[in-house]
Amino acid sequence: MRNGFSGLLLCCVLFLLAGTVHAQDIFPLDFTVFSLGEGPRTVLVVGGIQGDEPGGFSAATLLTTHYQMENGSVWVVPNLNFPSIIKRSRGLHGDMNRKFARLDDKDPEFATVRRIQELIDHPQVALVLNLHDGSGYYRHKYEDKLRNPARWGQSVIIDQTDLPGVFMGALEAEAEKAAATANEALIQAGHRLHVHNTKTADGDHEMEKSLSFYAVRRGKAAFGLEASKEFSVELRAYYHLLMVESFLRQAGVDFSRSFALTPDGVRGALQDNLAVSFADNRVFLPLEDARPAINYLPLPKGSPAQAVPTKPIMAVLPCAKGGEGQFCVHYGNRMLTLIRPEWREVDNSLSAVRVRVDGEDRQIPFGQVVYVGDSLLVEPIEGYRVNAIGFDNGKPDEAGVDLRLKDFMPRFSVDKQGKMFRVEIYRNQLFSGMFLVYFDKDKQNSPNRPRMARNAGSLPDRPGPESSLGF
Repeated sequence: MRNGFSGLLLCCVLFLLAGTVHAQDIFPLDFTVFSLGEGPRTVLVVGGIQGDEPGGFSAATLLTTHYQMENGSVWVVPNLNFPSIIKRSRGLHGDMNRKFARLDDKDPEFATVRRIQELIDHPQVALVLNLHDGSGYYRHKYEDKLRNPARWGQSVIIDQTDLPGVFMGALEAEAEKAAATANEALIQAGHRLHVHNTKTADGDHEMEKSLSFYAVRRGKAAFGLEASKEFSVELRAYYHLLMVESFLRQAGVDFSRSFALTPDGVRGALQDNLAVSFADNRVFLPLEDARPAINYLPLPKGSPAQAVPTKPIMAVLPCAKGGEGQFCVHYGNRMLTLIRPEWREVDNSLSAVRVRVDGEDRQIPFGQVVYVGDSLLVEPIEGYRVNAIGFDNGKPDEAGVDLRLKDFMPRFSVDKQGKMFRVEIYRNQLFSGMFLVYFDKDKQNSPNRPRMARNAGSLPDRPGPESSLGF
């Protein structure tokens, strides 16, 4: 399978309804599985089992968006406990990482836990990496209140020394190798990683309930990777990726990535290409520099629930209490912008328009960003009208008019810089589509330019098959 949004989709059976959202407009927060590369055995990477640990789920997200597996198979679940990620909570229904030994079928997360267990049990999965953020710095002996055996940060967790007869079953040796590799690239000496053997089977009743020990009991090599909560998100994700990359190499997986593995490189990769599209990409919004609110966005009813984001930890959801009829775009633990829609029926008779950009004639499909140096003109189309948001020439149709940055009111821009504006096309009262005009032609050659959301199917609105895993 191809990387990215060709991944497999598994539901966690959670539907959020809020405000005036109708019963048919359901907003699933389903965990997503991405299949990267091919090979006889698979490494399963899990992030987001606890929603207040952004280093882990951010690192897992970067695996899905910025890595290419060139030899070997990797499955990534970046958003296992997606509802808790959105709410910045360890767990909305208790700690999910304590539900893998025994679980009542009435637990709200029962279906989610059973499906990730089924994925772990898959005969192709040979290695499981569970990404966490832990407090302080784990040390074998007490040094101070942040550096002692009760802390979990900066460690590779194993449940026992060996798991005989399985791939990478020398757990302690493999963990020591991964920690040593990561320690070669420490930002500071005090960030050193250590191996923490919980010796779970010897009576650690809490760890007996964890995802990693479930994998071990099922005969799979499993490791918990802990970055310190003392760090910024990008530094946590940096250390996670150092550990993950070492384990991938130890498992015989070859890969490449599209950014430099440094804290700055991780930060840039996490912040680039944040966007969402609606209505089969008739509406596309880059969100790296979005205003706090985007008003009167023309959308067909039901389209927010079918939004297609560019990153798997993004979601469009009804806003919380007090935001009736509004939709919040979330990226992990933070909100990117608020959308106040103007509900419109859609006209599907048109998919592109003819424009003149700086004197050059072009055909522009809906859902594109057009980079302009001086002016843009939309060629008139009989039966259709053009509405450039923030531009007012006193006429109901702005086709055939040169649009220049100086003639737009900055407060109507999509971005905070006041350079990007919506150009909407209508057929009578029906919405046909829109594109964005960006008044900075040099931006089109930037690697961080706004890009379309990938043409992925919407997340499923009901559980997938229990046994087939969707593939």
